[in-house]
Amino acid sequence: MRLLAVLTCLLACCLAQKPKPCGEYLQRQEGCSQSLLYAHNEKVWTYGKYVYDALGKRMRLFELGIYENKTFNYDAILLYREGVMYEIHDHDKTCEKKPLKADFFVLGVPKNSSFVGQAVVGTSSAPGAGLLVNTWTGEMPELGGERKYMTTVTEYGCIPVNYLFHTADYGWMVINYFDNVVGITDPGVFIPPDFCKAAMMKPQSQPVDIFNHAMENKKTL
Repeated sequence: MRLLAVLTCLLACCLAQKPKPCGEYLQRQEGCSQSLLYAHNEKVWTYGKYVYDALGKRMRLFELGIYENKTFNYDAILLYREGVMYEIHDHDKTCEKKPLKADFFVLGVPKNSSFVGQAVVGTSSAPGAGLLVNTWTGEMPELGGERKYMTTVTEYGCIPVNYLFHTADYGWMVINYFDNVVGITDPGVFIPPDFCKAAMMKPQSQPVDIFNHAMENKKTL
């Protein structure tokens, strides 16, 4: 009985501990995920896949979606250490090369985030039927303007579940993540296709914001 009481107390203490931001953990991670993004104003929705390498500070984005009732495909390689972004157009084997003037975006929870609460997605009434998650909120003015966000990640592993953020042009936008995989099975996804070798660097006066940049390109489609 004493042992049971001690274990119960330890469990209660662990559950009572306030979760801490877990952005630093994901700075050492790599993996891939599928996602669904949509805007509150219903102008855009995308279904996509991203490959994420925090150690190498690089990302690959694949998107299929609708913007203002028009379908689009978007494929981009972001190499933050080299300061280069490639926008790939497979339909005509062309590539746009642009300077990447932005800090690498770390998935996870920034240090200055405020804890909102903890909840179970699904149910805790049956084994394996629920997922314990933490929700955080804050602002990232370094991305331009008053960029408010709210993010939900798993308690164990800090795996992103959803990310809600606000932009001046599109209002509130939501990204739902699923089929997350830890590790990269094909590092070749970060190597630009051969037809990108001839691409000349295009000037980019403003820092690239990965949340708005793809949307701005879709206006020209």
